[in-house]
Amino acid sequence: MQITNLNPDHDIGASAWLVEFDGHRILLDAGVHPRRDGFAGLPLYSKAGPGEVEAVVISHCHHDHVGSLPVALRHFPHANVLMTDLSYFLVERVLHNSVNVMKRQREELGLREYPLYSHEEVDDLAPVFQGLPYNREHAWVNFPKGRRGVSPTLEFYDAGHTLGAAGVMLRGGHETLFYSGDVSFQDQTLLRGARFEEVTADVLILETTRGARSATPGVTRESELERMVVAMEEVFAGRGNVLIPSFALGRTQEILAQLALWMKTGRLKPRPVHIGGLGRVFTEIYDLQAHRTNRSHSPLRLTEALNLVVLNPREIASGRLGAGRLFVMTAGMMSENTGAHDLALRMMGDPKQAVFFVGYADPDSPAGRLRAARDGETFRHCRVEEFDLTAHAQREDLLEFVGQVNPRTVVLGHGDAPARAWFAEQIQARWPRMRVEQPGPAESVNP
Repeated sequence: MQITNLNPDHDIGASAWLVEFDGHRILLDAGVHPRRDGFAGLPLYSKAGPGEVEAVVISHCHHDHVGSLPVALRHFPHANVLMTDLSYFLVERVLHNSVNVMKRQREELGLREYPLYSHEEVDDLAPVFQGLPYNREHAWVNFPKGRRGVSPTLEFYDAGHTLGAAGVMLRGGHETLFYSGDVSFQDQTLLRGARFEEVTADVLILETTRGARSATPGVTRESELERMVVAMEEVFAGRGNVLIPSFALGRTQEILAQLALWMKTGRLKPRPVHIGGLGRVFTEIYDLQAHRTNRSHSPLRLTEALNLVVLNPREIASGRLGAGRLFVMTAGMMSENTGAHDLALRMMGDPKQAVFFVGYADPDSPAGRLRAARDGETFRHCRVEEFDLTAHAQREDLLEFVGQVNPRTVVLGHGDAPARAWFAEQIQARWPRMRVEQPGPAESVNP
C-alpha cells in the first residue's frame, strides 16, 4: 500500500489522497484550498504519477473535499466517481455554484484562470457520478472486457458531519484502510453523530481539525446553545439585528433547525429568517431527504416550520436594516462579495447590531479578522460573539477512535501543524508500537 498526500499545503486545504492498493489506484476526495486562488488552490494532481486512477471517492460535498472534482477527472478521465447517495443529490449544485463564484471572482478580482471548469463541463460529467448507500460493500474497479480480476471494495460509514458525509473503508485481499473524512461523533441539532462503532483497519487516515483545541470543561453544545439564545433575546430587546455567517451546506440547516425549535417552544418570538439562495436550496434538500437521514426531529421540515426569506444582492447592499431582523447568511468565512460580508459591513459601527459566529473561521479570512479585532476598533463597534457549535469531532473523541480502530499506522491530515503534532504526541505516548505518518505536499508513505 502507498498513500500520497496531494494537498498543496501543510494545513486544512485541498483534501486529496492517492491510495495505491492491491495494484489499483483510488483518489480519496478532490477539494480546493479555501485560502488559495486559481491553480494554486488545486491538489497536486500532476504528482500522481503514471497509471490509471480507477475511482474517485468523495467523502462529502464541502468545497475543500469536492471543489476540484471536474479538474481531477481531466487527469483521470476513466475513473468511476463514487459518493453516498445523499451526496449525489448535492454534488452538482455545489459544483455549479463554484462555477458562479469563480466567474464573479474573475471579474471582481482579475483572476484570469477562473473559472477552472464550466457549467457545461459539470453537466457533461454528471452521468458518471454514482450515489451508493451506507454500510454496503461495493467493488470500485470496472475491469475491461476480457480481463478478469477481483476488485478491492469500499464501504461508506455515516460520518455525522453534514448531509451525506462518510468515512470510507477500503478492503483488499490482505489489508484494510479507513479514511475518516470530516467526522462528528457528537449529535448536532439535526444530524446524529457518526456511526463508526464497528470500524477497525490496518491503516487509518485521520482528520485533525481540532487537534490544537482541547474541550473546555463545563462547556457543552447545550450550554453554548443556551448562551446563544440568551444573547439573541438581548439583541432583539435592544432593537438590534442578528447576523449569523454560516456555510450554506450543513451549518445553515443546523442553525435553522435550532431556530425553528426555539420558535416552536416560544423561547424566541417567531420572525422571518433571511437567508441566501444557495442556503435555501440545500435546506430544501435536507427536508426532502429527511426520511433517509440518521437525524433527530425527523418530522421537522425547515421550509414549513420557518418563514424563510431569500435576500437578493440589492436588498443586502441597500435594503433597510430595520430592527429585530435575523439573518443566516453565507458564507461562514464572510469572504468578500458574499451576503454575510456585505451585511456585516453595514452593521459595523452600530452597537445595537450583532454578529454571531457558530463555526470555524480561518484567522486570515474576514470572519477571522473580525473575531480577533479588539473592542473599540473602528469596524468592531457592534456586538461580536462566538459559539462553539462545531461539526468536527473533539480531539479527545478522535483519540479514542484511534484506539478503537487499532491500526498499525495512522496517517494524519486535514489539520494545522500544531493540531497534527498533538495527535502524533498523544498516539505515540498511548500506543508506542503504532506508526504515525504526516506526509507533506506530494509526499508518499508506505504504511
